[in-house]
Amino acid sequence: MSRLQVVSGKGGTGKTTVAAALALALAREGKRTLLVEVEGRQGIAQLFGTEALPYEERKIAVAPGGTGEVFALAIDAERALLDYLQMFYKLGSAGRALKKLGAIDFATTIAPGLRDVLLTGKACEAVRRKDKAGRFVYDHVIMDAPPTGRITRFLNVNDEVAGLARFGPIHNQAQAVMKVLKSPETAVHLVTLLEEMPVQETADGIEELRRAGLPVGRVVVNMVRPHHLDEDTLRAAAEDHRAGLAQALSRAGLGGARRGGLAERLVEPLLAQAAEHAGRVELERAQRAVLAGLDVPTYELPLLGAGMDLAGLYELAKELRKQSVGE
Repeated sequence: MSRLQVVSGKGGTGKTTVAAALALALAREGKRTLLVEVEGRQGIAQLFGTEALPYEERKIAVAPGGTGEVFALAIDAERALLDYLQMFYKLGSAGRALKKLGAIDFATTIAPGLRDVLLTGKACEAVRRKDKAGRFVYDHVIMDAPPTGRITRFLNVNDEVAGLARFGPIHNQAQAVMKVLKSPETAVHLVTLLEEMPVQETADGIEELRRAGLPVGRVVVNMVRPHHLDEDTLRAAAEDHRAGLAQALSRAGLGGARRGGLAERLVEPLLAQAAEHAGRVELERAQRAVLAGLDVPTYELPLLGAGMDLAGLYELAKELRKQSVGE
C-alpha cells in the first residue's frame, strides 16, 4: 500500500470526509497516520470536532481497536516558506521580519508554483521522515488535496517551477518532491458520486494524471444510496397499478380504496416516489458503467444521512477496512 495517499474529488463529493475516514482505516494495529490539509479550510478540525489545527502535527484520534493513531497537520504556505528559508539560508529573525513586511505572502501569491512546491514538499517530508532508530515516523500520510480540476497541476510541481527556477535549492526541492509523487510510494485517489458531472470530472482527472505520469490509485464512490426496490418492483412502478395499489393499502388499514379515500389519495405520491427511485437507479447504473470503463479499482462508501460526525467517520473507516484498504 502506498505510503502517501492523495485524496481529490469534485467539490461536494466529500473528499475531506473520505480522506479522514481513510486515515482512520489505515491507522490500525499500532500504525500511525498523518492527515494533511493544504487548502486552509480547517475541514479536518471540523470533522473531528477539535479546535483549529495549528502549523504542527497534532494527535486528533485513535483508530478503531485503540492501537493506531491519527495525527493531523494544516500546512500553511507562508510558514512552510519560512521553514524553507531557515533550512537553506539560515535567515532566523530576518525571515520573521520578511513575514511582517508581507514579503512571504507576496512571494507565494505571485508564484503559485512555489506555493504548491511548499505544500507538497511538507507532505513529502513527512513521508520520508525517520526516527532515531531508522523507522518511518508515519506509516501513511493522507493528503486532503485540491479538487480534481486542479489536482494534476498541483502535484506536477516540477513543471510548474521550471520557469521559476532552473537550478538551485528551489529546483532541487521540486525534483525531490516529484521523485516521491511519481513513485510507487504515492497513490492519487479520486472521490466521486454516482452522478454525471462528478463521474465525468473523475474520468477527465484520471486521464490528466496518467498523461502527467502521476500514479492513479482508486476511485472512491461516496454517498451511495441503497436500492429499496428490486428489479420486478421497479418495472411494476412504471406500469399503471393504481387500483390494485389502492386496494392493497386499504387492506393494510390505510383507509378506503374508493375515489377520495385515504388509501386512494396515497397512491399518486407513492407512485411518484417509486418512479423517482427507478430513474435514480437507472442513472446510477449508467454512471457505474462509465466508471467500469476507466479500468481503475473502486471503493464504495454509503450515504449515512444528513451531516457527518465522528461516529460517522468511524463507520466509514470500518467500511473501507471491509474492502481491504491497506492490504
